[in-house]
Amino acid sequence: MSKKVLAMVWVSMMVLVLVACGDNKDAQPANGAGASSSNSENVVSNNSTEKQTSDSSEDRTITYLGQDYTVPSKVNNIIIAGAMESMEDALVLGVKPIGATTVGGKFPEMFAKITDGVEAIGEKMLPNIETMLKLKPDIILGSTKFPAESLENFRKVGTTIPVSHISTDWKTNLNLLAELTGKQEEAKQVLEQYQAELIEVKAKVGPLFKDKKVLAIRIRAGNIAIYPADVFFNPSIYAELGAVAPAEVLQAKAQEMISLEKFSEINPDYLFIQFSEEENKDTPKFFEDLQSNPIWTSINAIKNNNVYVNLVDPIAQGGTAYSKISFLEAVKNSNLIQAK
Repeated sequence: MSKKVLAMVWVSMMVLVLVACGDNKDAQPANGAGASSSNSENVVSNNSTEKQTSDSSEDRTITYLGQDYTVPSKVNNIIIAGAMESMEDALVLGVKPIGATTVGGKFPEMFAKITDGVEAIGEKMLPNIETMLKLKPDIILGSTKFPAESLENFRKVGTTIPVSHISTDWKTNLNLLAELTGKQEEAKQVLEQYQAELIEVKAKVGPLFKDKKVLAIRIRAGNIAIYPADVFFNPSIYAELGAVAPAEVLQAKAQEMISLEKFSEINPDYLFIQFSEEENKDTPKFFEDLQSNPIWTSINAIKNNNVYVNLVDPIAQGGTAYSKISFLEAVKNSNLIQAK
């Protein structure tokens, strides 16, 4: 009896072993499925990577003044925040931003062609971050005039490029906007045309400026402002048209307010003045009163009628393609050349 029991136990154990082996065999496809699932996850992961690569391949890297920026392959929505230089470049290239800063609560009339329907984002040095955020920009063109903190706030909204306010960077600035918007050919034509015009005008103006003091000033907030040689219209006057920069201009490190007495010491022979009512709201009569001041009237340029007021729009920055083209054209058509 005990032998029968043992035999039955032995048979039962063998059955269990066979069943267990069968279960393991059946389990193998599950393990295979598990591997497939893992592979599937890898495929998803790979697809995701491929999608990111595809998305990133839609981006591109541009270099501006030695700094690389990742931007969309097609830039549609540009905010111009405080970079008046970029506003002027946009005017030249026919680029319309989605948002831009104002001057005195409105867009200057000179930008009418590119500001119709454009969202105002605040004054040029005080852009509103919330308004910028709502516009979902591809690119924000800020200004190198902004402190680092302001630019960092812009970067929280979108890719931000601080555009140089230094006049000698004007070609680089124009080409930046052209590269962002696919208008490289237009920019090339603008630069070639300017260079040809410059040769013509310099041939006529250069001899007039020889051995003469030439100065460009801005009347701002009831003051006389001069600028460094690489700012304002100065590169056009000195580097391009051949005038020699006065020592005071060479010594200036930034916009510098000077007294009328100091101005009379410079005693320019040719004088270019930019005067905007918007920039002199608190002192609207300053320039008018200045013209009747005996110190002012004693200056060579005033006595010899070699004063040129607002040859271009008084809001113009001076060191942009638009400013330089406009200035060159205005000089060409002024009595500076025509009367000689």
